Formats: sequence, structure tokens, C-alpha cells
Amino acid sequence: MGKWAGTLIGGGIGWAFGGPLGALIGAYLGNVITDNSSRRSGIFDTNPIRNENVYGDTRAGDFAVAMLSLFAYVSKADESVKSSEVAYVKKFLVDKFGAHNAQDLLYLYKEILTKDYDIQEVSEQIRNHMDYYSRLELVHILFGIAAVDGGLQTSELNAIDTVAGGLGIKTEDLRSIRSIFIGNTDQAYNILNVSPKDETEIIKKSYRELANKYHPDKVANLGPEIQKLAEEKFKSINDAYQTIRKERGF
Repeated sequence: MGKWAGTLIGGGIGWAFGGPLGALIGAYLGNVITDNSSRRSGIFDTNPIRNENVYGDTRAGDFAVAMLSLFAYVSKADESVKSSEVAYVKKFLVDKFGAHNAQDLLYLYKEILTKDYDIQEVSEQIRNHMDYYSRLELVHILFGIAAVDGGLQTSELNAIDTVAGGLGIKTEDLRSIRSIFIGNTDQAYNILNVSPKDETEIIKKSYRELANKYHPDKVANLGPEIQKLAEEKFKSINDAYQTIRKERGF
């Protein structure tokens, strides 16, 4: 592949081109970027150091590289990567990001699968450069890809817990996201981080806070594909709230 076909990676790589993420993708990018015109098109920032520790400067390419590195870690959680799992990832990428992005993402995902890397170092780099709302979306996507084959394995859940800890995700936020994919009788309450025993006003307050936290506009800087994906979490929160409203009659 001589050029990027899609927009997520082609949308620019800044801080992800340095540090442990840069070590994962540097040689590969060097192989696919074959002329100077590619450099001028904004595929990556040749001086990413200036962006260190500045939240809000994450580009679509940075998010994509971070996402794929975490994908690969969760995929290898059971110490093997089956062809069926790669097929599931491909389907997920096509469904969620479109065929024009999926080709690039799948190529880079397969490349990262062949690498050994310290997930704590990778998570720390992401945490230091990416705002909290975008990190929440990363965790939401991880659950989505882990559940795409119809179930969540213990090894996958443990791997996501490790990643979430490294990303600095709060316990209650992780529990809320997990509840979307692991249903039970109190699923709606768990998504809203409340208890069936809580008063209605507490539930309303939690809903307002979560609706604000997970509003798709929080990740608008990452482009329409990621913003559309963020709408899924937002919809889950609204659906949970409507379920409780109907149940309680308020």
C-alpha cells in the first residue's frame, strides 16, 4: 500500500508518532509513505514534541493509532489471535468506520499484532496526551470489539481493566461502560451508575451528568466517524434513563 486510503489515519498523526506508539508504527509508516508529497499532506507531524501534555490536540490519526494498539493488546489477551478474531475486527472496522478507513486500520492493526510492547507505557503515553472524554471513547470501543463475537471472555475483561487503569479511567465510568455490554436485571441502573434503591432525584442528577460527559460533541475534534461512534454510548445512556422513567412513572 503506497498511500492511505481513508481519513482517520490520513487525518494526521501528531503526538502518536513519538514515544512507544511511534516505535510501534514508525517503520510501517516509513514503508507506506513513499514520497515527500505524503509528508506535506499532513499524514504525520514531523515535530510532535511541541504537542506534549496538551489535551485537545489529538488528531484522528493519533486516536486511530491508540485505538489499534489497544485493540491488539485485548486481541492477544488469551495468548492467541485466531483468524476468526481478525475477521471480526475487520467487520467491526468496516461497520463502524467505513470501508475507506477500514483498509488502513486493518493493515496497521495486523502490523501491531506482530509487535511486543509494554501496555503500561502505551497507556501512559495516551493518558498524557489525550483528553478524558476521548479516553472514555477508547474504552467504549474496546468493549465493542471484545463483544463483537457474541461474548466477553474473562481474559478480555481483565485486559480491558488493565488498559482502563493505565488510561486513568474512573471506576464508576468503567462500570457504566461495562454495563452496556454485560446485561443483568439492573442494567439500566448500572449504566447510569445508580441503584434501584436510589431516589428519583439522584437518578435524574446522574443522568444529566452522564449525558453531559458522554455527549458526542466532546469528541468532535476527532472527526465524524468517531463522533458517530460516540453517539452509541450517548444513546445507551438515554435508553437506560427512559427505561427507568417508564418503570417508575416519572
